[in-house]
Amino acid sequence: MKPHIAIIALGVRDFSRAKQFYSEGLGWPIQQEQGEWICFGLGGGSSALTLYPWDDLAAEAGVSADGSGFRGTAFAYNVRSEERVDAVMAEAEVAGGTITKPPTRTAWGGYSGYFTDPEGYLWEVATGATELPFSE
Repeated sequence: MKPHIAIIALGVRDFSRAKQFYSEGLGWPIQQEQGEWICFGLGGGSSALTLYPWDDLAAEAGVSADGSGFRGTAFAYNVRSEERVDAVMAEAEVAGGTITKPPTRTAWGGYSGYFTDPEGYLWEVATGATELPFSE
């Protein structure tokens, strides 16, 4: 198996709010949409983020839909400067995200902060890890 992620599917409880956060708030272009399913292309088009209704995605995966709290997952958005970390965090907050940890110096020598989208998914915005790919 090659190390590649084709689709990241997020189960959401409020589809309209989640769609608005990613499409209007963050300005992500919609690649496909059908009913309460939406797909956003990521980067060069080789991967995508999709939103599904929470219960439907749980049923499709054959797991209980009663999950809550920390999900053991965080997405990372790497940028080239501390100023851009601050700017992206501000953009996320204006779009409806919640800052869970304001940007600060990290133990690994970088600078990062965390926000959640309206459904509670964690996003880290970071700079300083030069060996990792940059989002922008």
